[in-house]
Amino acid sequence: MQKFATLPSVVGLAIASAGFMGSITSANAQSFPVCQPPGAGEYLLLVVSPTAENRTQLRNALPNEIKTTSCQYLNDTVTRIGGFRSIDDANRWARYINTIVGLSAIITTRPGEAPTQQASAPRVTYNPQALGQGYAVLVDYFNRPELVNSVQQAVGGNVGLASYGQRPFLLAVYTTNQQEAYNTLQRLNERGFFAVLVDSRNVILLRSVVR
Repeated sequence: MQKFATLPSVVGLAIASAGFMGSITSANAQSFPVCQPPGAGEYLLLVVSPTAENRTQLRNALPNEIKTTSCQYLNDTVTRIGGFRSIDDANRWARYINTIVGLSAIITTRPGEAPTQQASAPRVTYNPQALGQGYAVLVDYFNRPELVNSVQQAVGGNVGLASYGQRPFLLAVYTTNQQEAYNTLQRLNERGFFAVLVDSRNVILLRSVVR
């Protein structure tokens, strides 16, 4: 596994900027493969880079030893950068990329053990509204709504239903507290859920509580 230099002067949470998902037109979307998931213990950056110029600028801003691949995540063309062993390292590099190249990223990691399935699926009604500024931790439940109870147990409270990148996700937490978002992301992934940390301004809340 490659080693990444640290960037101690660059801090802050790396999250997708406004308009990250759903902003890429079909004209820009090329036939890239679906992004591979992170390896065990790996934190992954997915940098939105819809054009060849974006990808060239990004490649020129990174050291030669950092390997990148272009792939598709949801509806977007992104650059996949792996090999980070801590959320802080991934965050520093994503912040660096945003500062130098002007591109934004999301951070994710590999889920741990598979979550326990629950028997009943929730019934929901929808009241769409955009979230404000902050951090949202989303869980991809892969069309298995019976996982709601397991996610609630993991976060110790209610979860919502949200739309991100034109796909439904469980909303595990919406907060302005960076550390709370970090902790929730790690706890969910350790318990086997595929969770991502994103800019909450790009999230549409469909249901505040799912039961």
